[in-house]
Amino acid sequence: MNSSYERFAIVYDELMQDIPYGQYVNWVKKHAPNEQYPKLLDVGCGTGTLSLCFHQEGYEVSGIDLSEDMLTVAYERMQANGVTIPLFMMSMDELEGFTDLDVVTIPIDSINYLAKSDAVIETLKRIYDSLRDGGQLFFDVHSLFKMDHIFMESPFTYDDGEVTYIWYTEPGEFEHSIFHQMTFFVKEETSGLFERFEEEHFQRTFPADLYVKWLKEIGYTDVAVTADWTDESPTQESERIFIRAIK
Repeated sequence: MNSSYERFAIVYDELMQDIPYGQYVNWVKKHAPNEQYPKLLDVGCGTGTLSLCFHQEGYEVSGIDLSEDMLTVAYERMQANGVTIPLFMMSMDELEGFTDLDVVTIPIDSINYLAKSDAVIETLKRIYDSLRDGGQLFFDVHSLFKMDHIFMESPFTYDDGEVTYIWYTEPGEFEHSIFHQMTFFVKEETSGLFERFEEEHFQRTFPADLYVKWLKEIGYTDVAVTADWTDESPTQESERIFIRAIK
């Protein structure tokens, strides 16, 4: 892996280090065990951490992501673990080429990177068309409370001696949207010097009941909504909303 990809992987994985991937896998396994639901597509697979976890639990995994850089890191991760997982560069709202899937995941607020409601609906439709009858969709989103209040408490900082970042946020142009502006300092192994670079991201979320409405209009059934890695319904101060729907 070349240095630019290594840098990208380090930064992304540092940002994601507080994500309990095992709990995500357990959520899927609880409702869609791999023996009955083997064929899984990981949408927005990023650097492949969760895809690898699903593979290790016995699922037949494929992954898509819009970023070529992310997919390169994911490929190197699979190679390092002696695993072959098909990876495709594709936007989730242009999903095509998949049929009779048992499970689709859109993990770690990936769907919040879609700025327009039309793109969210199109994504949910294309996934519906790619699932077999009885197949299941699992995804999570930032809550309104997290977007409108928690993210507004920036700046956020992190420093472990190898990676340092300063993370600023500001409201986006749409309701319940946000711009993330992050400055990173990553220590180079050979020189011991820190390389500085910046990342900017935009995210937008919608009320949980609006996601449910869209899913049901498309044709999904048995839509379940929980929050914050529990089986409990969301409250006004929940931070992460989990949604499961059956075709």
